[in-house]
Amino acid sequence: MKLKKMTDDEVQDIASDAISGATSFVESEISQDRIKSQRYFEGEVDIGQEDGRSKIVSTKVRDTIRAIKPSLMRVFLSSENPVEFVPTSQEDVASAEQATKYAHWKFQQLDGYKLLNDAIHDALVKKTGILKIWWQDNTEAVIHSYSNVTDEELSAIVNEDDVTVLEHTTQMDMGLDETGMEVERPMHNLKVSHEKTTGELKIEGVPPEEFLVDRNAKSVSDAYIVAHKTEMRVSDLVAMGYDFEQVSELSGLSSDSTYTDTEQFERMGYEQEDEENISDVSMKQVQVTEAYMKMDKEGTGVAIMYRILMAGGENEVLECEPYGEVPFAVFEVDPEPHTFFGRSVADLIMNDQDSSTAMLRGMMDNVALTNSPRQGYVQGQVNVDDLMNNEIGGLVRMKSPAALVDIATPFVAGQVLTAMQYLDMAIEGKTGVTKASMGLDPDALQNTSATAARLQAQQGSAQIEVMARNIAEGGMKRLFKLMLELLVENSCEETMMRLNGQFQPIDPRVWNTGMDMTVNVGVGTGQEGERHAALTQALQMQMQIWTQYGSGNGMVTMTGIRNTLGDMLALQGVRNVDRYFSPLTAEIEAQLVQQQQQAAAENPELSEADALVQAEQYKADKKAEMDMMKMQIEAQKALAVDDRERDELDQQLIIKAAEILGKYGTSVDTAKIKEAQQKARYPDESPAQAVEGGRF
Repeated sequence: MKLKKMTDDEVQDIASDAISGATSFVESEISQDRIKSQRYFEGEVDIGQEDGRSKIVSTKVRDTIRAIKPSLMRVFLSSENPVEFVPTSQEDVASAEQATKYAHWKFQQLDGYKLLNDAIHDALVKKTGILKIWWQDNTEAVIHSYSNVTDEELSAIVNEDDVTVLEHTTQMDMGLDETGMEVERPMHNLKVSHEKTTGELKIEGVPPEEFLVDRNAKSVSDAYIVAHKTEMRVSDLVAMGYDFEQVSELSGLSSDSTYTDTEQFERMGYEQEDEENISDVSMKQVQVTEAYMKMDKEGTGVAIMYRILMAGGENEVLECEPYGEVPFAVFEVDPEPHTFFGRSVADLIMNDQDSSTAMLRGMMDNVALTNSPRQGYVQGQVNVDDLMNNEIGGLVRMKSPAALVDIATPFVAGQVLTAMQYLDMAIEGKTGVTKASMGLDPDALQNTSATAARLQAQQGSAQIEVMARNIAEGGMKRLFKLMLELLVENSCEETMMRLNGQFQPIDPRVWNTGMDMTVNVGVGTGQEGERHAALTQALQMQMQIWTQYGSGNGMVTMTGIRNTLGDMLALQGVRNVDRYFSPLTAEIEAQLVQQQQQAAAENPELSEADALVQAEQYKADKKAEMDMMKMQIEAQKALAVDDRERDELDQQLIIKAAEILGKYGTSVDTAKIKEAQQKARYPDESPAQAVEGGRF
C-alpha cells in the first residue's frame, strides 16, 4: 500500500468518526452514572414516595464529600510547595528552585484555589476532574498618531513590523535642506496601528460533560482521541482569527447532545434558553470541538499528534496543526487500573444513601404513629366528624365509652437507630471519613487510650491520604509538568520575582523541562505531628553539628537551619517565614564563615575552649529538653488508664519533673510535692506546668 497525504475531507471524516465513537462511549457508559451521582449529591434518591408517609431524604453522599474535600484541599494549599521540581544534575539546582517557586506563584495568580476546588469536587462526585492548560497568544492593537514628520521619518515608521497605516495626510511646509537653505518640503500627519503580540499561560476547569475520550484509552497520553466539546459564539471564533463568512454559515449545535444537556442541567440546576432565533448573527452559538489525536496526515508512515478544531453540527475542520503534549490534567480519587474512568466517592455510597433514606423514613413514620396513634370506633356509636377534627381539646361525641379505642403502634425507632449506626460504620469503612479523623468524637479519649485513638484516626485518614496521593501523582504532577513545558517554550523575556527574600531575575527559557517532580502529601494532625517531631529532631542534629564543628563543617549551613525552621512554621500554618527569619544569601553566609574562621585563626586556644564550653552547654540544654519531652509523652500516655492510675502516674511525673528542674538549677520543696499526692488534679495543665506555677 502506497502512503499518501490526507486530504482535508479525509481528515474531517477520520476526526468526525473518532469524535462520534468517543461521544457514544461517554454517553452510554459514563454520563448516566454522573447524572445519578449529581442527583444524589443534591439530595435525591431512587426509592419511591408514598402519600401520607415521610418524604425525608438522607444526604450521605453530600455529607461525606463535604467532609473529605477540606482534607484534600488542605494537603495542596497548606504546604508552600506541594509540588517540587527535582534537579537532574548539579547545574539544575538553582533552576529547580526557581521553577518550583515560579510555577506555584503562577498557579495562584490564575486562581489556583478555585481551579483545584473544582477539579477535586468533580473527582469526588463525577469520577474525574479535568483541568485544561495552554498558552494563548494575544494580539493587541496600539494606536499612535504622528504630526509633521518628514519623508525619512515616515519611511521609518511605516516600514516597522506589524504597522498598519490608518490615516495619512500631507501638506507642504518650509524647511532647511542639508546645505542649510530654506526649501519647501512635504510634511506628513498620520495615524498608525501597532500590533503587539503577547502571550500568557491559561488554565481552566472543564465540565465533565464537555470532555471526550475514546473507549480504549487508559490515560490522556495513550488515548486515540481526547476532545473538548463546548459551545462558542460566532463572535468568539472571529476574535480567534477565523473568517466571519465561514463561521456564520455553520449549522450551529448538533442534535446528539441529549446526555450532555441533561448533565449540564443537573450540574447547573436550570436549563439554558434556546437561542435558535437570535437576530444578531455574531452572537449565534456554534458547537466547537477541540480534538487531539494522532494521525499520519503527511503520509510518512509515522503518526504524530494534531490539534484539530472543528465547528458546527457537521464538524467542519477550521484548523489542523501539529501539537505537542495533550493539554489536559485528569484528577481522580479512586482510579481503576487499566481503564480511564475510575470511581467517585458518590459511586461508593449511593446505595447506602438509599438504605439510610428508607430507614430514616420508617423511623419518622413510626415516631409519628406513636405520637398520634390510629383509633378504632364502633360504627354508629361515634360522631365521625368530631373524630376527624384533631383540634387540641376538641370533643368527640359518642354514645358509649367503649365506642372508641386506641390502636397501639410498637415503638421501634431505637432498633432503627442501631441499624443506621451500622450503616454509618459501613460508610466510614468505604470512605475513611470517621468522627475520630474529623476530630468530632467526644468519646475518643474517654473510652480508649490516646494511642488507640491516634491509631484509629490514622487508619481513617489513610484512605483519604490515598485519595490525595492519587490526585498528586496524577493530576497535580501532569498539571505542573505542562506548566513547566509551556513556560520554557513560550516565555520571551526575563521577569522579576521575590525568591528567598530578594527580588531576582527569572528566565524560564533556560530551565530544563526534563526535571523530575515530587509531591508532598500528608493529611491529618497525626501525620503533621510526626513531621513536626522529625523536623525537631533534624534541627537538634543540625545545631549539634554546627556547635561541635563550626560553620565550616561541610554538612550544615545557616540556610539549611533556616529552612528547617521555616518548614516547622509552615506546619503550624505560618507561611511568611521571612517575617521571623531573615533570608541568607550565599554572600552573607560566606561572610559569616569567613568571620568565624578568622576569629578562630586569631585565637585558636580560646576558640577551642569556647567550642568545648558551647558543646557541653548544648548537651546539657538538650538533655533537659529531651527529659521534659519524655515527661510530656508520659503525661499523654496517662490518658490511656483509668482515673486512679492517671492520678498516681501524674504524681510520679510531677516528682520527676521537679527532679529535672532541680537538677538544672531550680530549688524544689519536696514536702510540697509529697503533699501534692493528696490534692486534686489540675486537668487543664501538664505536670511540668503545675510545678513551674508553684501549685505543687
